[in-house]
Amino acid sequence: MKIAILSDIKSNVYALEEVIKDAKNKQVDVMLNLGDSFYGPIEPKKTYELLKDNQFISLCGNEDRKILEATPAQLEENNTLRYVYNDLNDDILHWIQDLPFEKLIGDDYYMIHGTYQDDSIYMLEDVNSGLPILREDKKILEILDDISSKFVLCGNSCMPRCSNLSSGQVVINPGSVGLQAFKDSYPVEHIVENNTPDASYVILTVEDDKYGIELVKVTYDFEKAALKASENGSDDWAYSLRTGKVAN
Repeated sequence: MKIAILSDIKSNVYALEEVIKDAKNKQVDVMLNLGDSFYGPIEPKKTYELLKDNQFISLCGNEDRKILEATPAQLEENNTLRYVYNDLNDDILHWIQDLPFEKLIGDDYYMIHGTYQDDSIYMLEDVNSGLPILREDKKILEILDDISSKFVLCGNSCMPRCSNLSSGQVVINPGSVGLQAFKDSYPVEHIVENNTPDASYVILTVEDDKYGIELVKVTYDFEKAALKASENGSDDWAYSLRTGKVAN
């Protein structure tokens, strides 16, 4: 079986289109989406339509949840949140509301956006230094708690990584389809930079007791995404979309 694993699309339909084309050319059997699909100053509604048309198995990420939980005050203060909320109609918001927080596929595949304890926390990275540093094996196992699936699929940090644990489990973060650099303040101030505009996803191939993991980088017309972000008042997003770096 060949599985395409995607995460953190962030409304970037232009990147998503090219990733889907690439995955289909590689003849994947199923496409999984680990969440944070819609928040962003690009094309939330078109992102939804493309996900629906291609029968993704999708999760709700922390930023998807924040769209649903937005208060009138937050919508007034946050231009991007207001743009996303207005672009998505009630039917789409209800669809997002029905997305699961986690999903177990058989015994071997566990999907989660962040961690079981907190969907905003990165499973693989510690950010107390201000940068995403890979956690020690012991800490990752502590976060996993009683999750025993062979393959644990997570997103959120936008850092493409694969970690083989002492338990025999494999934790895979496919990186981000839609945004390769950002600043965040939770749980502490930190930045993530992948230093490339290219979209990222993973293909997991499993045959009997053997598996292969391929990290895939996909080029796309990031200028379209950047111009759309600037049009919606998000020049910081536009810079990151073009460079994979955080604007100073």
